Amino acid sequence: MTSLGDAIPYVAGALAVGGIAVTLSGRRDFMLRWCAWAVAVPVVVAALYAGPAGAAALASAAGIVCAIEYGRLTSLPRPDRVMLTVVVAVLPAAAWWVPSQLPRVLIAAVVAVALVPLLTGDAVGGLRRLSLAVLGVVWFAPLVGVVLLGPAALPVFVAVSLTDIAASFGGRLLGGPPLSPLSPAKRWGGVLAGAVAGLGALAVLDAFTVPLTVAVVLGAPLGDLLESMVKRGAGVKDSASWLAGAGGLLDRLDSLLVALALALLLT
Repeated sequence: MTSLGDAIPYVAGALAVGGIAVTLSGRRDFMLRWCAWAVAVPVVVAALYAGPAGAAALASAAGIVCAIEYGRLTSLPRPDRVMLTVVVAVLPAAAWWVPSQLPRVLIAAVVAVALVPLLTGDAVGGLRRLSLAVLGVVWFAPLVGVVLLGPAALPVFVAVSLTDIAASFGGRLLGGPPLSPLSPAKRWGGVLAGAVAGLGALAVLDAFTVPLTVAVVLGAPLGDLLESMVKRGAGVKDSASWLAGAGGLLDRLDSLLVALALALLLT
């Protein structure tokens, strides 16, 4: 597998090619998304370059933002949001400090968010609150993979990012049947284009293994559909609006979360 230092030129090259492509497309939304990636990628690379501590800090920060967006998206009461945000932030830190105890920490996290509606005695909306909070823990827990996967974390991040971008272009160019009623705008042509781009990225970064291949090819579209299902249930288009042209952080990490989960299961 290509070392982190050796991978940096490839990542920079991919960003440059992407910048040229979005400029030629003339689409403002693509340009804004590329600008978001141009800022995010150096931050991710720097954090991973700092080792497990940097990876844990990066994953915890991402988890906090995603948990906040998810809490607002699903209209969870403030106590539930606070507890969910705390446990999601703790999980990557536990993966760094006490990886052998991570299963226990995960169980404790589920119990902690489940106790909030129980202890408040919510007989009307308690079941909904509990279900959504537990879903939040399960959904964001794979961020521990940023720590546990070690050098493989960067190839997964790059491959999933390119998969998302290629799927967006490919869906418009190639078309094909709709991917799912959950996201009618997504096309199988886009899934195919995204898979080719993701596998190409893994090959270039010398990370073309069966577990990572399955994680990228299946995780990226499934993660997108999962968030689409949640957003449709909440009746909103984006998880947030603070990323110009790109919604919220959860809109950008939805594919990565499921890909990380599959990578952890298979490696």
